[in-house]
Amino acid sequence: MRYTISGKQIDIGDALSTHVKSELGETIEKYSQRPTDATVTFSKDAHQFLCDAVVHLSTGLTVQARGTATEIYAAFEACREKMDKQLRRYKRRLKDHHIGRAEPVVFGEAGSYVLAADEDEWESDGDGLQPIIIAEMESRVPTLSVGDAVMQMELSGTPLLVFRNEKHGGVNVVHRREDGNVGWIDPRGNG
Repeated sequence: MRYTISGKQIDIGDALSTHVKSELGETIEKYSQRPTDATVTFSKDAHQFLCDAVVHLSTGLTVQARGTATEIYAAFEACREKMDKQLRRYKRRLKDHHIGRAEPVVFGEAGSYVLAADEDEWESDGDGLQPIIIAEMESRVPTLSVGDAVMQMELSGTPLLVFRNEKHGGVNVVHRREDGNVGWIDPRGNG
């Protein structure tokens, strides 16, 4: 597994890097025999240390976690424990996912835009208000089953996931609802 361990405006020593590699490697090996790479970033916010970890699995799924604490090693341990909990929760499905899928998850490219938050900054061209695009990026859209999309959303800790439904190729969305349940939007069936 390839590791990228870095700090934002803080120095990461060899001892911390070695600790992260051994502990994170041990956690990931329990649940997935084939992780490809891990990115661990440490930063400081006032008196708190933050540890963000992203691990890419060979199946195409991504696991993310964040930990905070007043000491840098404790921040990493909090992050590792969250990742361990996520992976433990989905252990059976991860193993089933690996058996059922012969090839890694396929990703398609899509545009991603950030719009100005304030309506006062929007342009008016006579047809109504047009939001100003303040950032333009490329995003990756995975091709997954609905169950795998829900699992990926949970593992990455995001409130929603846009994906191509592997059954029919249409664009779908799964999202965390305010009531705690998961919503699924499939525009194909509402014609």
